[in-house]
Formats: sequence, C-alpha cells, structure tokens
Amino acid sequence: MTRVLHVFKAYLPESTGGIEQTIFQLCEACKPLGVESEVLTLSPDPATSPVQVGSHQVFQARQDLNLASTGLSREIFGRFRKLAADVDIVHYHFPWPLMDLMHFHAGHGKPSVLSYHSDIVRQKTLLRLYRPLMHRFLRSVDQIVTASPNYLATSDVLARYAHKTEIIPYGLDKDEACANIDPERLAYWQQQFPDGFFLFVGVMRYYKGLHILLDACRNTSFPVVIVGAGPLEDTLRQQAERLRLHNVHFLGPLPDREKNALLQLSRVVVFPSHLRSEAFGISLLEGAMFGKPMISSEIGTGTTYINIHGQTGIVIPPSDPAALRSAMNELWHNRALARQMGEAAAQRYETHFTAERMGQRFHSMYQRLDRSISDCGAQPRACS
Repeated sequence: MTRVLHVFKAYLPESTGGIEQTIFQLCEACKPLGVESEVLTLSPDPATSPVQVGSHQVFQARQDLNLASTGLSREIFGRFRKLAADVDIVHYHFPWPLMDLMHFHAGHGKPSVLSYHSDIVRQKTLLRLYRPLMHRFLRSVDQIVTASPNYLATSDVLARYAHKTEIIPYGLDKDEACANIDPERLAYWQQQFPDGFFLFVGVMRYYKGLHILLDACRNTSFPVVIVGAGPLEDTLRQQAERLRLHNVHFLGPLPDREKNALLQLSRVVVFPSHLRSEAFGISLLEGAMFGKPMISSEIGTGTTYINIHGQTGIVIPPSDPAALRSAMNELWHNRALARQMGEAAAQRYETHFTAERMGQRFHSMYQRLDRSISDCGAQPRACS
C-alpha cells in the first residue's frame, strides 16, 4: 500500500472547483490500486476531526486570512509536518504560494509530485515578488505533472522544467456521473426545454467569458442555460436584462444530481473562457463525457486538448461574440453535425480522459518515485 498526501488551499465538501474535483477523482481512482489518499486543506471553520469524503480523509487547518486568492494559515505548518511524516509521497497542487513555504519549512524528505494546474495569470505584481520562491520550489520537487501537451507547450514557466514534466490528462468517472442523476429533475427540465438547449456550467469568474456568451446571444432565440454562481453573477444578470435576453436562463448553483441531468439533456456545451487562467476546463470535459458537441476558445491551454476543432466541436477565437454566435447557430441548426461531433467527443473521452486511466498513470508514477527514492537511500535529494 502507498500512502499519498494531497495538499491544496481548498477542497470538498466546502469548495467544489475544478482542481478540487480533479483531486477527488484522483483519490477515488487510485484507491482500488492500493493507494490510500489524504488531503490537507484550509477552512475558515475547520472540523476538529478528519472529514470523510468518498473513500479518503480530509484534514482541515484554520484559514486566518485570504490575500489575492491565497489562503494563509499559521496552523497548517505544524499539521503538514505531522501528516507528511506519516505518508510515502506528498502530492502538491499548484499554485498556492503558502504551500511552497510549508514544503521548505517541513523538510519532510519524502518523494514529491506537483500537479501544475495553472500559471499565475492575474496577480502580476505579486508574481514578481513570488517568482524566486516559486522557482526554488519547482526545482525542488521530484516530478511535475501537467494535464495537456498544449499547456506544456505554451507555459513559459513549465518550459524550464520540461525535463521532469509528465503529461497526465484529468479524468472523470462516467459511471458515477450517470448514476448520479435525479430522475425527477431530469423529467422536469425535459419538460421545460423539450427541444434542448446550450449549457454552460461553472463558477462566474473573470476568465470564464460569460459576458462574451451574453453578447453572442443577442438577436437569437435558442435557449441558453447557465448553471453556477460566483463574483460576477450580479453583473452578468444585469447585462442579460439590459440586452433583453429572454432566452438566457440563470439557474444558480445546482447539486451534481441535477447538473448531470442538465448535461444529459443539453444539445451543446458552450465554454467561452477567454484567458489562460482557464487551464483545462473540467466542465468542458463533462460535456465530452456525456457525448455533447462543444464550443470553446483557442487560448493555448487544455481546452483545445479536450475539444478538437471540426472533430468534437468548434473552436473559435477568444473574445469574439460574432464567432461564438455563428458557431452556436451552426450546431443548433445542423443536428446531424452536432450528433456526429458529440459521438466523437464521447469517443475521445473514453480514450483519453477516464478517471481509471488517470488513476493508473498516477499510480505508476507513485510506484516509480517510491522505488527510485528507496534505491537511492532515505533522502530524495541524494540522487538528484
């Protein structure tokens, strides 16, 4: 049995973003392979005992402050040192600058994996201050993983560490998703939208491009369903009212049982993210898993590794409402093309993006690191 400690600033059940979902899928997929996973994270109101999520335990440290999307905590240093001492491998999830300090403070000497989820895009001033620590941290870990060849090819940071970066795409469990559908809500939404709809699922953040989607919906009649909440929700609702978009429906955040029902009923998944902060796109991958054609933007990240233009959907230039409207019109009116692309999306999911495949590849990596460190002796840096 291999014991792995995952470290990230936020996690289930309190936070449900794409990285959190990826960590969950990884922990669950590795369990049948003999990997016992734990997660260390922050919470403003931490539980006093471990929280059970799926088949793994989550340890929460108190968050004292959140600055520039970076959770800060004094308590977590001691918690991390103790937990890291009892596992075989530490798996970091980047970016989280506090994690770099925890790593050096603990000096745990265990094999280390770092999932590089995204460049730091928005906080450019703070990045200048953080950059020396960041590169020291990236140099120190044993293995870096990114989710797509697209991201490795376009990240200036990863280019410096290509020699120790492996590509392992994110994966999702289709059986779990299909079993987790509310049949009553499925019937309800089918009645509301009998001819189907475009679907967006995600947090309403600055890089999601929802303002572009709303602009693209002007002078159209096809229904567009938006699932999620976030800091831009009020602004986006006001934009929709101003543009009199009666065909756009904001449903707010929904549980997975209802979200999956909407994914199954949708005609097309639309994903207008227009900035590199969108490093992969778990919601886009969910669309592929459910066999839906997709519309996304070319931003040099994993979104175009999921959605292949002309094969699984349509890829448009970023921040181009006219191009988005044209793509939506094409897939709405050409049902044969949409069906063909949806079938190709489902096939690509099966060959590249299953949770089982992701778990097997990480399990192989964990075993390889564990053996290499054991062969070198107790300290991982001894054979560097």
